Amino acid sequence: MWRGLYTAASGMITETKRTDTIANNLANVSTNGFKRDEAISAEFEPMLIRRINDTKADQSDVTSFKGFHLGLQAPVVGTLGLGSYIDEIAVDQSQGVFETTGNPLDLAIAGNGYFAVQTPQGVRYTRDGNFYRGNNGVLQTVQGLPVLDTQGRTIQIPANAAYISVGEQGQILADGQAVGQLQFVQFGNDRRALLKQGNNLWYPQQGAQPAPATGSIQQGMLEKSNSSVVQEMVELINNHRMYEANSKAVTTQDTMLDKSVNDVGRVS
Repeated sequence: MWRGLYTAASGMITETKRTDTIANNLANVSTNGFKRDEAISAEFEPMLIRRINDTKADQSDVTSFKGFHLGLQAPVVGTLGLGSYIDEIAVDQSQGVFETTGNPLDLAIAGNGYFAVQTPQGVRYTRDGNFYRGNNGVLQTVQGLPVLDTQGRTIQIPANAAYISVGEQGQILADGQAVGQLQFVQFGNDRRALLKQGNNLWYPQQGAQPAPATGSIQQGMLEKSNSSVVQEMVELINNHRMYEANSKAVTTQDTMLDKSVNDVGRVS
């Protein structure tokens, strides 16, 4: 019974962490370039169960039939699961839908790639291309972080520029004159090369090196979150039912333990 309590409790802890992941996905449904998370659960190593009091089988064993018996090994009942845990929070890198804005400084990424921005913690990466020209002429994110070029420098947008064009690989032209080249990179095919920092920013794992992106930049558009309200709500309902089932299992185990201690174990 103790084992049953621990197994059900581990399931409740797993579903609690999964709820946190789903809640974060729901909170970022409207966040540009957001990539939803998926809580991947795994099972603790199952335990092999044998029949109680069977040290070895013999010819009179109940498993013997017409001269057949299991030999010297105790009959195996099967395996018993010992609960679950969250093994990994994986990121769904699927493409989000595009929304046309008509703003020349709104940039969406089709395929692989990230924009580089400067933060107090160093260079970070994002897929949120909702940029604007700051008061000092520097191209910035909505959080006020400078967008970097291929040399790691800020990009100046002329105040009197009437027409701004951004190419598929990040070339920026103002009235036909080149003013910069966006640092548009990716980190190979390793999905763990970049980790989430928060505020829609990513940072590279130690040793991960940026390379030119294979995707393309679409001007006048924004990539929306790949998190769907309907999908996340369905996941949340299923998650609640799983948590409830584990909770009832804990209650049942507790009731059985109470009976065994106070009723079955009573000395008359």
